Amino acid sequence: MATLLRKIGLIRLHDRDKPRTQSKPSGIAKGQPEGEGTRRNNANKHCQTANETNNILSTPEIKARKLDQVGKDKAGSGKDKLGKDAKEKQQTGGGGGGGGGGSKNHQCLLLLDTTAGASPQHCTQVRTRRLMKELQEIRRLGDNFITVELVEDNLYDWNVKLHQVDKDSALWQDMKETSTEFILLNVTFPDNFPFSPPFMRVLTPRLENGYVLDGGAICMELLTPRGWSSAYTVEAVMRQFAASLVKGQGRICRKAGKSKKAFSRKEAEATFKSLVKTHEKYGWVSPPVSDG
Repeated sequence: MATLLRKIGLIRLHDRDKPRTQSKPSGIAKGQPEGEGTRRNNANKHCQTANETNNILSTPEIKARKLDQVGKDKAGSGKDKLGKDAKEKQQTGGGGGGGGGGSKNHQCLLLLDTTAGASPQHCTQVRTRRLMKELQEIRRLGDNFITVELVEDNLYDWNVKLHQVDKDSALWQDMKETSTEFILLNVTFPDNFPFSPPFMRVLTPRLENGYVLDGGAICMELLTPRGWSSAYTVEAVMRQFAASLVKGQGRICRKAGKSKKAFSRKEAEATFKSLVKTHEKYGWVSPPVSDG
């Protein structure tokens, strides 16, 4: 009897040690996430998107933009981790050092947090070097695509003359018929340029369509924090703008009275702020007519 019981025990141990296989649920294709088809949006694009921008920018600029985005993501995750560690340190009192140790550790973490971002002086140096380099490069090329003049000798405020658009476009024909030698734009660079986009608006002539809106504001995703990359040069932005003018069927306004009304910076800033808010809500596709 004892021998029989030992044999039964050995059989059960053998069965228990056998590897178990799990069956995959049926009806789900391998590697295909659920609801993938429902997230695809084939709506017509309203403004210039990042994908369209890649057709204008060179391959190195596109690669640099991707690396720039990866750096932003890493920086964001690093700040989140630093904030979490600081909160834990503050709650635990510095891990056995008493109240005084916790306060000291907390101050060190705050110091690290403030030095994680560049100082205003460093940002100014980066912006100055970048703009000096770009200004020299534009003047060196001398291809008459664009020319730049500083507004009151201010390196951070440019008036840019766009001399060329597609010569097969209606806009180019308008420029010839009205003896318009260039399209004048104002470009101002924020303190943290090139890590934030410049603000760009049309000054003259008064344009219709072509993604140029009230006040001379320009509807391009590239000019928003979401679409911007520090890899973009002013020349590349201007080439993208020239392409968007033609794609959007921009024309020089010739209506009596309206054509002489000047664009204003205040109106351009308000319009740009509104369009960015709309596109953040609906994406860079055609929004409902009620939202403009």
